[in-house]
Amino acid sequence: MRTGLSVLGPHGDVLRNRMPNTSKKIKKSEPKYKRILLKLSGEAIGGEDGSGICPEAIHAMARQIREVRDMGVEIVIVVGGGNIFRGIQGSERGIDRVTGDHMGMLATVINALALQDALEKQGVETRVQTAIAMPQVAESYIRRRAVRHLEKGRVVIFGGGTGNPYFSTDTTSALRAAEIGADVILKATKVDGIYDSDPKKNPNAKRYTTITYLEALQQQLKVMDSTAFSLCMDTKMPIVVFDFHKAGNLVRVVNGESVGTTVNV
Repeated sequence: MRTGLSVLGPHGDVLRNRMPNTSKKIKKSEPKYKRILLKLSGEAIGGEDGSGICPEAIHAMARQIREVRDMGVEIVIVVGGGNIFRGIQGSERGIDRVTGDHMGMLATVINALALQDALEKQGVETRVQTAIAMPQVAESYIRRRAVRHLEKGRVVIFGGGTGNPYFSTDTTSALRAAEIGADVILKATKVDGIYDSDPKKNPNAKRYTTITYLEALQQQLKVMDSTAFSLCMDTKMPIVVFDFHKAGNLVRVVNGESVGTTVNV
């Protein structure tokens, strides 16, 4: 039975039926961050042992990244290479520091390609860009091209660090986040935030929900290396440190839930 009211035109013809609108429009919550830089350590790609490439670990990462991409969030990723080779450790064993750092940069490219493969197996279109030119393997880093990939819904992975020795992938994250206009750096770790002391050694360690750059510096909290942290502070780039190994945490962080620790002004 129709209970709506008919609206008649000047000649008695029905123009439209005015039915009571009983349905309520439900607004979907918008993600807090529209464009993110996700910093992944090489050790995380190595799984439990933190060395080599663990297929289970890398596919679990890809699933979380896909969930966020499906929310319409633009994602760039910087990967470390510590699961394969760390330049500074090589120099401690007699390898020239510059040579060791170049070896470490190549390790990050290997990880970037492995993550690209895992993402594309889940239907996520991905591009790898490297700071060291290797056109047969990946695109060279071009800021405008990276932004265009993001606008087309692709995930972009940056490999090769900054392309310069003596600079960590933390510094790469701070630099690339500023260059591509990211809203935040999400630093994926194995702990659920920043503590005032080592929670493994001190059961009474306090976890911060939020902390300022200045407070982190004064308390000598190791959020990132000093170069990276200074750049984030200068550009006012917020950093969220969170446990990436807990399923669903990445989505929660992007939605603005209180997960991990946020470092801000």
